[in-house]
Formats: sequence, structure tokens, C-alpha cells
Amino acid sequence: MLVRTTMAQVRTWIEPIVVAAQLASSFYDPALLFVVKNYYNKSSVSLNTSDSDTLQKSISNFYIIHNFILGLAPLFSAYILAKIGDRQRRKVTICVPLFGYLLSRSFLLPVMLLDWPIEVMYGSAALNGLTGWFTAYWAGVMAWASEGSSEQKRSLKFIVIELVYGIAGFIGSLASGHIFRSVNISSHQGTTLVMCSLLLYLFCLVYAIFVLKVPQKETSALVDHGQVSSAEPTENSKLLGEIGEESSVNSTSWTPSRGFIALLFASAIMYNISVDGSVDVLSLFLLNKPLNFSPEYIGYANAAGYMVFITSFLAVFILSRWLKDVTLIVIGIVSFSAGTFILAFVRWAFLYFIARGVMMFALIPLPTIRSVLSKHIQGSSYGKVFVVLQLSLAISGLLTSVAFNKIYQVTLETFNGTCFIISGILAIISLIPISVSAYKYSRFH
Repeated sequence: MLVRTTMAQVRTWIEPIVVAAQLASSFYDPALLFVVKNYYNKSSVSLNTSDSDTLQKSISNFYIIHNFILGLAPLFSAYILAKIGDRQRRKVTICVPLFGYLLSRSFLLPVMLLDWPIEVMYGSAALNGLTGWFTAYWAGVMAWASEGSSEQKRSLKFIVIELVYGIAGFIGSLASGHIFRSVNISSHQGTTLVMCSLLLYLFCLVYAIFVLKVPQKETSALVDHGQVSSAEPTENSKLLGEIGEESSVNSTSWTPSRGFIALLFASAIMYNISVDGSVDVLSLFLLNKPLNFSPEYIGYANAAGYMVFITSFLAVFILSRWLKDVTLIVIGIVSFSAGTFILAFVRWAFLYFIARGVMMFALIPLPTIRSVLSKHIQGSSYGKVFVVLQLSLAISGLLTSVAFNKIYQVTLETFNGTCFIISGILAIISLIPISVSAYKYSRFH
């Protein structure tokens, strides 16, 4: 009986899907990067131009369009999927995006093997986005984790998910460069990476459909605090109006709670802009002079980036015993901004890895903000609130991608670390709303 109960609990874990999907992504992303680089490199050779800056701008322009389509398309589907998920169909927000990943990312194979034009990947991005992309998928993962965890354990649950996500990315990144170079099923480099990626996405989809089991709801925040709601929010109520009040509430007004949530959203969006801005140009920065990273070193660089998932988990696991959530968020933001300022002046490989080491707590802010949010909303609104947050991050990330890629192109010949300086400044600015939210929370509680 005990074994049967344990197995039933294991089947509710979302972590196996998170691990496999991230491994798949770690294999696919560098393959796409080098396919794009090789495509435009061949084009420049055929046109008798071999200027490095021209190649960088061509790759950057491809990613501007690709990321714009990828970020815009989920706006039509992610919220619909989240509403379906909140109506006791949680698997929808997991399975549909995974199917989209599997189908859309298979487009890279004919581009590699049959020399299809690289513009085919714009169609891949559109299909991936219309099936929810990461926006719906990650909101579904967070809703799933909220559903199966108590309020007291939720911050730890969220950071554990981020931890396994990071470990998978670390392992996948380390392996990807070597697989790209040495293991191929044809004369085209990267084919094995793409095939492995697609097989992992197929595994995720099959596991989600046939093995994954919806978790039983743990005691909600309202019940934990002695408050029982007798009615569900109506469909016409505003999203922020669905937010439940915190424990030992001294105020009878909804205003403090709405303001608190809005400030959390603002801090998360601003911080995400700073992170996305640096990440969007980082690969180009590493491929360009003076670093000129090879596929192996790109893998090492990505792996170093994923180490932050481990160090951030350890920080939350240890420091959360003594520090409040807001304090942890501030530590993470400061860590990231300091690292980006160093990254702006990187001219040698060892300095890049030092900058990554300084960013060791950079993952803490977003999952901790999500955890705090989950403690202020009703269980029936998990999916909608998380997907609205994820859509906000996606929209801001969409604009950020275009802006930072253009800034990178303009500053390429003067100071190509400009984007990292801007990113660090924006991260510091994100401290303002989180500090105000801490002040407002202390006043009303």
C-alpha cells in the first residue's frame, strides 16, 4: 500500500518533464545558432564579403524577426490555454506547448539536410508560438507546482523546479558542443543534436499524456489562515480583483492587495527586461572577436550560465530560514547587475566565467516573485495569473529583443558591451518597485 501511494505521488511530479524538455532545448538552441551562422557565412562568401560585423548583423537580424514572431504568437493562445487549465484540465497547458515544440522544431532538419531557406524557421517560430510556446508551458508548470504544494513549502518547490531545470541545462550545454562537432548522422553538423532534441520532446509529450497525474490540492492559503471563501470569482471580475487577501489582514480594502501585486508584476517585468536584454545578445557577443568561441566553448559558456540555477537553489534553501522573500529577491538582483557590469568589459575567456560566477544568485528574483504571488491569489486563479505574468514577460521580452539587438548592432564597432551596461542599470531600477512593495506590505500587515 505504501509503495502504491508513493508511486502515485511520484506520478504527480512535473520535474521529469522539466528536465527532459530543458535537455531538448539545450541541444536545439546551439544547433540553430550555428545553422544560422553557417547559412549567412555561406551567403557572405558567395557575395565575396567576409566582414565579421556584417555577419554579426545578419545573424542578429534573423533573431530579431525569429524572436519577434515567437514572442507575439502566444498572445493568441496562452491565456485561452490557461483558462482551460484552471477548469481542472491542467494537462492542457503542458501537453499543447510540448506538441508545438516537437512539431515546430522538426523544421530545422530539412533546413540542415535539404538546404531549405533559413526563412523556414520563421514559420517554425509562428507554429511554436501559436501552440503556447514557453509562455503557456512555464505558466502551466508553475500552476501545477502551486496546485500540489502548501503555501509554506511553495518557495522551495518553485526553486527546486528551477534547480532541476538548470541542472538539465548545464548537462545539455556541456554535451551539446561535443555532440555538434563529433557525432553526426550525416555530413551536416548538428543533425544528431536536433534528432536527440526531438526524441526528448516526444518523451515529454508521451509522459505528460500517459504517466503524469494531476496533484491533489494541498491546503490553500485562505484555509491555512482561517479564512474560507464561499464563492468563486465571477468570469466578469477583473483578474487583480480575484486576488485573495493575506493572513491577519488589518485592511478591509482590496486596494493594498492590488497595489502589492502590481508592484510585484512591475519588478518582475523590469528585471526580466534586464535579463532578456543581456541574454539576447550574449551568443553574438561570444561568437564575435575578441572571444570567438567555438561550439565547445559555447557549450561551456552556456553550462556556466546554468550553474546559477544550482547556486540560487542553495541560496534559497539555506538563507530562506533567516531572510524574507523580498530580501532574497534584492540579493538576486544585485548579484545579476554586478555580473553584467563585469561582462560588459570581458575581453578574455576567463573573465567571462568570473562574471558568471558573480551572477550566482541571479535566478532568485523571478521564482521568488512567483512564489509570493501564489500566496496572494486563490487556487482557481493560478493558471490565469501566472499566464498573465508570463505574457507580460513575453511582451516585454519581445520589445527588449528588438531594442537590444539594434543597440548591439549600432555599438558593435565602438563598444560592444553597451547592452550589458544598460542591462545592469535596468536591473538596479527593478529594485524600486520591489522595495516599495515591501514597504506597503509592512504597513498593512
